Amino acid sequence: MALQATGVYWIPLFDILEQAGWEVYRVNASPTQNLPGRKSDVQECQWWLQLHTYGLRRNSFHPSSEMRAIRSLWRQPEVWGQTATDGVNRMQKALAQMNLQWGRVLSDIVGTTGLRILRALVAGERNPETLARLKCTRLQASHAERVASLTGNWRTELLFALKQEREHYDFCHQQMRRCYQEIERQLQALPTRPGPAPLDPP
Repeated sequence: MALQATGVYWIPLFDILEQAGWEVYRVNASPTQNLPGRKSDVQECQWWLQLHTYGLRRNSFHPSSEMRAIRSLWRQPEVWGQTATDGVNRMQKALAQMNLQWGRVLSDIVGTTGLRILRALVAGERNPETLARLKCTRLQASHAERVASLTGNWRTELLFALKQEREHYDFCHQQMRRCYQEIERQLQALPTRPGPAPLDPP
């Protein structure tokens, strides 16, 4: 049996047929999609059947079901990472609207120092002097520069948005850790492959 691999619509049928013991070919339609004739779905299916009967359709590589599961899991942290990045951009926007110029002293607002300050802000701290003391040892900016960058216009609605985005950032990273834990569990469940046979001594 041959299935045309278009989008993701073929995946459920492929899984069902594979579990039922069928040998299913997953073929790419691009080499034949621009040929004249066979414009209806029924005519194209009949033509594909004829080509497959003659062995003229090449099977595309398709990993095992175990590896497909791991591949899907492996892509998930990238989704959460992009979502976290979007949240960081919204945090930077809220900080800029409150005239907090962290970019002058911090290269990353979600680094060690940035997260300390964000959590202190969310907890209610507003004193620039206190916030400036939350730096890590690697920060090169002077105390006066840090205080100036942390002196802003505290707006309640922006602080609320900042709190939500910081919680959202933490949630995304929690989800990423859970993804990696599940990947590790799936890898450990894979059957072990026998190693190469030992060589005979000379």
